[in-house]
Amino acid sequence: MARLHLVRHGETTSNVMRRLDTALPGAALTDFGVRQGVRFALESPHPEPVALVSSLARRAQQTAEVIGSVWGVEPVVAEGIHEVQVGDLEDRFDDDAHGVFKDVVDRWHKGELEARLPGGESLAMIYQRYLPVIDDLTRRHLAGPDQQDVYVVSHGAAIRLIAAHLGGVDPAFAAGTHLQNTGSIELEYTDGLWVVHRWGAVTGPFGVRVDEPLVTDPMG
Repeated sequence: MARLHLVRHGETTSNVMRRLDTALPGAALTDFGVRQGVRFALESPHPEPVALVSSLARRAQQTAEVIGSVWGVEPVVAEGIHEVQVGDLEDRFDDDAHGVFKDVVDRWHKGELEARLPGGESLAMIYQRYLPVIDDLTRRHLAGPDQQDVYVVSHGAAIRLIAAHLGGVDPAFAAGTHLQNTGSIELEYTDGLWVVHRWGAVTGPFGVRVDEPLVTDPMG
C-alpha cells in the first residue's frame, strides 16, 4: 500500500541559531543539512516509481533536490505547503518570541483554529493553503489504481499540525513530539481515512493521550 511521507527539510543556519525563519524563500541548507538529505535518501528505500514534492522554501527545495539526485527522481515544487508564517516574530531568536510562537501553536493543537500569530497566520489559514495540496496528491498518487509513495519535503511545525489533523493524533503528543531535520511522518490513506504509522522514530498506534511533559522544538 502506497504511503505519504511528510519530511522535514535539512538543517539551516537559522535552525542552528534558533531564528524564526519562515518568510519565503528563507535560508539555505548548511553543509550538514545537505549531508542529512543524502543520508535520508540512502536510508529510505522506496518502491518505483515515487513522487517527490517540496515547498517553495529554498531549504525544502534543496533537500528535495539532494534526495532526488540519489534516487534518480526529479522533484516538483508545490505552493501552499511552506512553513507556518510567524509575521511579526520573523527573524527573532529570543525566548519571548519563541514563547509566543509555542503558546499559539499549542492552542492550535488543542483545536483553536482562529488563534493567530501576531501579524502571521491562524491554523485555519494554514489548513486552507496546505490541505488542498495533500488532497490533490492523494487523488493522483494514493487513491487511484496506479499508486505510488509520495514524499513531501516541508517544515516541522506545519508537518506536525497537518499530520495530527489527518490522523487524529493526540494533541499533546503532536505538540510535544518534534521532528529532527529530515525526520518524517508516515501516513497511509485507506477508504477515505488516514492512519499514522510512524512519527519520527516513534511507531504507532497514536492518539493515546500523553500525560508526561514534553520538550518542544518551536520550529519543529
